Amino acid sequence: MLQRIKAEMINLPARFFRILWMLPLLGLLGGCNMVVMNPSGDVAIQQRDLIVVSTILMLIIIVPVIAFTLFFAWKYRSSNKAAPYDPDWHHSTRLEVLIWTAPLMIIIALGAITWISTHLLDPYRPLERIDAERKVGDIKPITVEVVALDWKWMFIYPELGIATVNELAAPVDVPINFKITSSAIMNSFFIPALAGQIYAMPGMETKLHAVINKPGEYFGMSANYSGAGFSGMNFKFHGQSQADFDGWVAKVKAEGKPLDRAAYLEMEKPSEREPVHYYASVDQGLYKAVLNMCVVDGKMCMDEMMHIDAMGGGGEDSQAARARLVHDAQGHDGHGHGAAHEEAPGATFPASGRESRSEDQPEGMKPDEVAPAKGAEPAAGNGAEGHDHSMPGMDMGTQTPAPNQLNQ
Repeated sequence: MLQRIKAEMINLPARFFRILWMLPLLGLLGGCNMVVMNPSGDVAIQQRDLIVVSTILMLIIIVPVIAFTLFFAWKYRSSNKAAPYDPDWHHSTRLEVLIWTAPLMIIIALGAITWISTHLLDPYRPLERIDAERKVGDIKPITVEVVALDWKWMFIYPELGIATVNELAAPVDVPINFKITSSAIMNSFFIPALAGQIYAMPGMETKLHAVINKPGEYFGMSANYSGAGFSGMNFKFHGQSQADFDGWVAKVKAEGKPLDRAAYLEMEKPSEREPVHYYASVDQGLYKAVLNMCVVDGKMCMDEMMHIDAMGGGGEDSQAARARLVHDAQGHDGHGHGAAHEEAPGATFPASGRESRSEDQPEGMKPDEVAPAKGAEPAAGNGAEGHDHSMPGMDMGTQTPAPNQLNQ
């Protein structure tokens, strides 16, 4: 025993210096951005507090469990002959009460806090306070319409008649009402210092109510992978005094261009790491057209389509409106075919009459060396012309081929 203790004492300095050598690595954590835990907007601050309170409540259980696990492992180790040994022990009422009561109380507390916070921090709910000490009162909110594009962000200020790309600004201590949608693909609008992330989806509108309480330049981003340009889909958010914000608006109006539908469709085209753009005027109803997927002339808007459905459908007249119902931004032709009227590999041959674009044969079809070539005399009992694509062992008899499919 004494020899083992001496050996451990000899190795103790080596262990100490090994741990000490690793401490400088903690300095690398100084580069971490802890903005989520140190935000500048009241909504984000309340969300931060919810994280902290929930973590503390859970640690009330986690810390004692870990501590007692280590304590019992040390106390009842095999070398501790003085520890009590009771192989017949099987139950303790006091221990059972403690084990079940403490977690139950924690769960009740977490449930109550979560339920209250879920309603108070509902992103669709208008703000009732500027911060913990001030109510909104008569302060008029500012509205920003957000459009997620590939791969940039467009911000429209309907009350000011301006728009920007990849730059957002708002006055300090003024509520912001965000209306959020997307042009093509699902995305997520996120300014960590301001509030939590909110999804942006085509043909749908989500909302976010928030306020920035400190002047500064903040980082905004897409928090949902959306393709090749996702990593560069970032923007700057400026929290400014009212005077500085008015100056920023004047700058946008002085340097900006008109944003009509043609300019929007040009900006909508996929691009990566797009620089900041200013627009001094915005076409009336542009955001509504983006939301309803009818910016292109001649397309039927989603709200018009829903009105027709609510009235029982378009009847015979609906066929005439077919072209107006094609909303795919990639140029599908309305018949289920791909972009630029291209068909997916191995689509519907032979039922559609169009040749397959793939050399691969679907599973279950006879290989070419077994099936007769197109134009050859069909096998007896097979009324279909061309390849015999019946399942191996299937007797087709005198049955006629399947009718052409609907997506010709």
